[in-house]
Amino acid sequence: MKAYQLILTFALCLSACTIQPRASWVTTTENDQWVERPDLVSASVDTIPDIDAVVHTGKKLQKIDGFGACFNELGWISLSKLDPTVREEILEELFFPEIGANFTICRMPVGANDFSRDWYSYNETDGDFDMQYFTIANDQQTLIPFIKGAQKYNPGLSIWASPWCPPSWMKHNKHYASAYTGEAYNEKYRNGLPADKVGYEGTDMFIQDSLYLQAYALYFSKFIEAYREQGIDIFAVMPQNEFNSAQIFPSCCWTAASLANFVGNYLGPAMKELDVKVMFGTMERANEALVDTILTDPASGKYISGVGFQWAGKGAIKGIHERYPAMKLYQTEQECGDGKNDWSGAVYSWNLMRHYLDNGASAYMYWNISLDKGGISRWGWAQNSLVVVDPDTKTFRYTPEYYVMKHLSHYVQPGARKLETTGRYSNLMAFVNPDKSIVVALANEGNEDRQVSVEIDGRVYQPVLPAHSFATLQID
Repeated sequence: MKAYQLILTFALCLSACTIQPRASWVTTTENDQWVERPDLVSASVDTIPDIDAVVHTGKKLQKIDGFGACFNELGWISLSKLDPTVREEILEELFFPEIGANFTICRMPVGANDFSRDWYSYNETDGDFDMQYFTIANDQQTLIPFIKGAQKYNPGLSIWASPWCPPSWMKHNKHYASAYTGEAYNEKYRNGLPADKVGYEGTDMFIQDSLYLQAYALYFSKFIEAYREQGIDIFAVMPQNEFNSAQIFPSCCWTAASLANFVGNYLGPAMKELDVKVMFGTMERANEALVDTILTDPASGKYISGVGFQWAGKGAIKGIHERYPAMKLYQTEQECGDGKNDWSGAVYSWNLMRHYLDNGASAYMYWNISLDKGGISRWGWAQNSLVVVDPDTKTFRYTPEYYVMKHLSHYVQPGARKLETTGRYSNLMAFVNPDKSIVVALANEGNEDRQVSVEIDGRVYQPVLPAHSFATLQID
């Protein structure tokens, strides 16, 4: 009997020693999305002579807060054209943990943005510095049900906010827009701004008077409090979307120095009272000095907990990360495409994600969650989205960019750490989750299938990546 037990114990030990770690993985191509592949069985590194990439699990980089998108009015309008059960399936896919995209952090506008139904603010009563006429009644029809629909599937969803434009009476030109559409512009999309009322980069379109600045800080506070009453907690704000850009849609140019004054003496103290973080942004220029102005200012710097970058701001994130390594950095808006929602947009999105995450970003946010087919805004701009709704047939589809986002957001958990990678194959990103699982996302942009040998902790995984594909490996 004892001999039998010894043999059994030896056999079990031998079996345990020969267990080879495996990786589950999925791939996406233009014609075959989210294909679950047979598990990859790893090999010992000393049996594979040629390694393409090494994931260094001991070299942890920035912590990841999550992935998400922006709640826009036109997104809710498009989803509302679908059968309610279908709409619920989409929201579940986007927000329910571990089901689909697993979005955990999202953005919303403070008042109208370029994908609102039309211009509005929460107080268009000229001279109401006490905000007696402040109201979020407009949002009860669109943004609030949109956000609550998401919260139903992820009650812990983190939300931050920024305005595209203050109440129009707080601007010098007394209008929501900052650029002239012109007589040649389609009349349907014109903004009504006179040609002599335009704004310019490097100037302040917001009235720099303490009475207006104090009222605007109160406007932010009223917004935070009103949304809390709706059961929606805003954890952070940024003072102005794309503060350098004079646009035909809701917009407002500020100088960095004036934003420093507003944050340091008005917005910062007001948000501190409500326990809301202030991040600087959104930065849409590659000019690092603009960020320096805010971070080094004695008044504003003490309130800034992070910086948000989008569009050309991607040219500034690397330098800011190197010079302020402890500062939290967000990518705040996916470049929006042209409404075609094709494979080339997905490839572009993948490379944007690599750029931002390789340069210290802790969160990555897509722009439009959903749009009608064609993706035309109130001001005539066609853009991409994660979901495309056909209002005629009342059907929808997920776009290629959705699957690119999902290849990261489905697997990378809040609190994960990005990992350093080396090797001749660099078209990949790696992360370690709080539960210790390893996630490796890769792309093959070539015309031929390609086997890639990836070493992780002395084991090698060799997926064969289809031509023009994205893939994600998970090792538990």
